Amino acid sequence: MTTMSYDPWVRLNQLRGELDRLFEPTTGTSRSAADNPHVVTGDWVPAVDIKEEADHFALFADVPGTDPKQIEITMEKGVLTIKGVRNGPAQEARQSYKRTERPRGTFYRRFNLPDTADPDKITARTANGVLELVIPKRTLGQARKIQVES
Repeated sequence: MTTMSYDPWVRLNQLRGELDRLFEPTTGTSRSAADNPHVVTGDWVPAVDIKEEADHFALFADVPGTDPKQIEITMEKGVLTIKGVRNGPAQEARQSYKRTERPRGTFYRRFNLPDTADPDKITARTANGVLELVIPKRTLGQARKIQVES
């Protein structure tokens, strides 16, 4: 008997994505994949919470069962990228399964960070299947008024 993984929400999520794209305003400007949460770039998408504190941002991503060595975090041009792999049982072991619902494979998330984020001081750790990123804020110089001389 061949085991088929079943996700009851796949079709509904695809429909929602199509409807979102249909009703998205078209202003002639293209959006990058970092701005579009509906771009499928992995086998599954971890749920993420982002919180802002006075001196830092905190990002929490659910990645249970993922080896921290299999997670890659990069920051380039204001875009934070989290990608990784969660492995499941081998194909031979899966043949005895009657049902598989837990996603496995690659995941990929991108986030545009504000100018106040300090990319040089980002820290990451995992605990109990949650990836926690702390993104400190840097102080930006105050805007100053420049007098125009005549």
